[in-house]
Amino acid sequence: MNKRSAIALVIAMLLPLTGYWIVKYYSKDAVHMPHHYFYDSVSVNYKKEKAINDTVWHKVKNISFVNQLGQKVSLDDLHGKIIVLDFFFTRCPSICPGLARSMKKLQKSFEKNPDIVQFVSVSIDPEHDSVPQLRTFANQLDINHDTWWFVTGDKKEIYNFALNEIKASIADSNVDTAFIHTENFFLLDTNHIIRGWYNGFDTLKQAQLASDIPTLMLEKDKKSPSLLREFIPYLPVIFVGIGLTIFLITFLNRNKIKNDANSIV
Repeated sequence: MNKRSAIALVIAMLLPLTGYWIVKYYSKDAVHMPHHYFYDSVSVNYKKEKAINDTVWHKVKNISFVNQLGQKVSLDDLHGKIIVLDFFFTRCPSICPGLARSMKKLQKSFEKNPDIVQFVSVSIDPEHDSVPQLRTFANQLDINHDTWWFVTGDKKEIYNFALNEIKASIADSNVDTAFIHTENFFLLDTNHIIRGWYNGFDTLKQAQLASDIPTLMLEKDKKSPSLLREFIPYLPVIFVGIGLTIFLITFLNRNKIKNDANSIV
């Protein structure tokens, strides 16, 4: 192999490797996923003699409601959907109408992608918020009833859900646990894990929420990695192997041509 061929082979091997490392380095933090906030337990596993913390993030338990259409619904009915949830009551004279308007803007922004996100407004006054009352409230907003539920249910279950599952009093320290009234929207991923809360009157927070919803749809389950992801750590080895194969084939062909020439002579 002459000098020019050797240089070309080295370049052919280095280019894909260099490209791989550049892409890996600059894409590492390219997409910022919403954080996890609450965990149930942390265990330590050992892989190749290296300790790895395995965090079990708090997954919101399923709860059943009745929505404004009189349908029995539950969180488990929303498998595969992002959930944006808030707490309200129809007789609220203060923050609830404003929160509803903010939620309507969010719903409007995803009207062309209805399978991505479900909006859920949970009544904290179920004694007064009957199904007809919820439907009247929803109709006044002129919303899509399929992708935005106004729900009621058992008060004790709702308050337990708000405090112990959604962690409303942790997200908002000013919450009265006897009457849960918060300005926050809560974001749950497709596994019903809390990924953030956003003030419904803060336009910057609402813009962040609108951005975080589709971002979560890009998230992959690390416990079920794709076939391509499995190969990524081995790409440098694959590239080197391809380069060596090309080198070996070139070397053998060169020797064959030389031997053929010698035999002719």
